Amino acid sequence: MSKDEQIELIIRKAVQTFNEDSLIKKLKSDEKLVIKFGADPSRPDLHLGHTVPLRVLKMLQDMGHEIIFVIGDFTAMIGDPSGKNKTRPQLTFEETRKSGETYFKQVTKILDKDKTKIVYNSEWLSKMNFKDVLELTGKYTVARILERDDFKNRFINNIPIGIHEFMYPLMQGYDSVAIKADIEIGGTDQTFNLLVGRELQKDYNQVPQDVIVFPLLVGLDGKEKMSKSLDNYIGIDEEPAIMFEKAMKIPDECLETYFQLTTDINTDTYKQWIKDDIVNAHKEFGKEIIRMYHGEEFVAPAVERYHNIAKGLIPNDINIVDLEKFSLDLSLIDLLVKIELVSSKSEAKRIIEQNGIKINGKRENDITRVITLDDLENNSLIVQKGKNVFLKLLFK
Repeated sequence: MSKDEQIELIIRKAVQTFNEDSLIKKLKSDEKLVIKFGADPSRPDLHLGHTVPLRVLKMLQDMGHEIIFVIGDFTAMIGDPSGKNKTRPQLTFEETRKSGETYFKQVTKILDKDKTKIVYNSEWLSKMNFKDVLELTGKYTVARILERDDFKNRFINNIPIGIHEFMYPLMQGYDSVAIKADIEIGGTDQTFNLLVGRELQKDYNQVPQDVIVFPLLVGLDGKEKMSKSLDNYIGIDEEPAIMFEKAMKIPDECLETYFQLTTDINTDTYKQWIKDDIVNAHKEFGKEIIRMYHGEEFVAPAVERYHNIAKGLIPNDINIVDLEKFSLDLSLIDLLVKIELVSSKSEAKRIIEQNGIKINGKRENDITRVITLDDLENNSLIVQKGKNVFLKLLFK
């Protein structure tokens, strides 16, 4: 594509831009721009929702611009209150830094490893003294901070707001000042914070960054935005078989949006797939995301595994757990806890009663069941939880 076509595509993918005329002028110039993208490291696993802006960053990177990935290790000690109706638990510096270490590996599944710069906002925020902080807070009013929906709703409903929470958008905005960002990219839930950065740059005598806001990808529940905490996500670092299985669970009415926002497949192609055979369209989406984040060689095994499980067959590629034979004559409940297939005896009991456990392909719903030597086949036991979690227990 020509530069004009690339710019047009980027703007078309966005929900909003601030300021479009300035943005187009910057992108059409021959200047190498600093493009900022921030991430909260409290949950280090990236999912398909994160890839919506990341794929646009890759386009900008290919156009020759510098991508700076800001890991908010310092701001995460507050926790972004965006969309939350209560104060979030604060993380320690060590916790945030440890989580942040996994980002680079995942981000470079999309961005060019050699052209991506990762920085931590503790590099500048931790060095600010109290005078610096007072100067920063003096550039924004409480009235303007309360314009943010989550703060406004909590204030109206008399839900406590910590003073430290007011600092979050200011700190995130100051990141733009620190790296002298020309453009910042984010999701619609970050619009307020991104615009704070734009305003603060004016106060610090910098050219204000232009902001590009992208849609949030709905999760597998078809209701809330994709999120690890809601367990409605497809992680880009998950096993290919899990990605494929989750792709089959995408609500039919959301599949077109998934194709549009997270793949490069031609619009006419995926619309025809959906029109002709929605089940096949799900499969094609699953294959594509495996290709994108793992490679072509992982597609066929994931598809085969899915079909085998659907037929009630036991996959070949299941994890093996070595156990001593004295582990036998255990109750089924104790065995499930021992092999860490459940977290507690109460969970084991619940799953057994709900017909969620199979031993060697046979469903077990007796909570008093005891596993003995007679249950072994070739010194092994296949334990299945739900439709797709398998463990082979090998007794020595």
